[in-house]
Amino acid sequence: MSKRIAITGQQEFGQAVFDAFRARGDKVVGVFCRPDQPGTKKDALKEAALAADVPVFQFASLRSRLAQQALGGLDADLGVMAYVLQFAPQAFVTLPRCGTIQFHPSLLPRHRGPSSISWPIALGATATGVTIFRPTDGLDEGPVILQKSVDIGPDETLGGVYFGKLFPLGVSAMLEAADLVMSRRHEETQQDETQASYEGWMHEEESRIHWAQHVDIVYNLIRACDPAPGAWCELGGTKVHVFDVRKHPVRSFAGVAGKPGEIARVTETSIEVNAQGGRIEILRLRPEGGKKMSAGEFARERGLDPPGKP
Repeated sequence: MSKRIAITGQQEFGQAVFDAFRARGDKVVGVFCRPDQPGTKKDALKEAALAADVPVFQFASLRSRLAQQALGGLDADLGVMAYVLQFAPQAFVTLPRCGTIQFHPSLLPRHRGPSSISWPIALGATATGVTIFRPTDGLDEGPVILQKSVDIGPDETLGGVYFGKLFPLGVSAMLEAADLVMSRRHEETQQDETQASYEGWMHEEESRIHWAQHVDIVYNLIRACDPAPGAWCELGGTKVHVFDVRKHPVRSFAGVAGKPGEIARVTETSIEVNAQGGRIEILRLRPEGGKKMSAGEFARERGLDPPGKP
């Protein structure tokens, strides 16, 4: 039997959830998106809803009486929160008959917060996952309905983990959790606060490369920031964001040459930089204000060579 779904979310993940519910015959009765931001790309969820003649609501705050009246007027069976950056109070999320479920891309209570895909990679974790939970007034603190785990490969990047694993898994988990909740077959498990962690945005300071750190830490940070925001450093006096790198551990003292942060080697396609315990080979980078390019090409343009090279 078709269910009436109200979706709060944005962008491609929100659109995928929107499409998935409609594809199986559920009726999306309304979509709530953030107001349009000047200079940003069009919201994929909003555009999909408008194309399907589904009402779109854009409130500066979901705390407002108007937002709550709008959701209450939709007569929804279930609220679905798919990639939501606005705070949704209990007065909003409890309006649908079966309440609301929310997606989070980590295994809660670990990695609460807005960059929850990046931080497990940066910290060297070998697994992560998705959680569907009941939203409360605490940030990512509500009772868990469903969790699914995935492995993080030793060389996988943020883009690979998200688009290749968490994105499709998150969409299917939303459908599964919705069925459990609407059929009253679900269980709600309180999160263990003794195991909880929170990290903020992976922004400029967090994504800066410190070459004096161990090569494993540097490598994990670069993976965690690829494709966005891009881990960064200075090479030849130019700020660059680095992508597509390889890790080369040093196996013996004889293999150590140069200080951390120094260029150890330049090839036709890459730049190798020293870190503690090894080198990072950079294959692609983006100079500040420029476009992505081959690291070897960047080195030739700027005349970069290892120290001491004649």
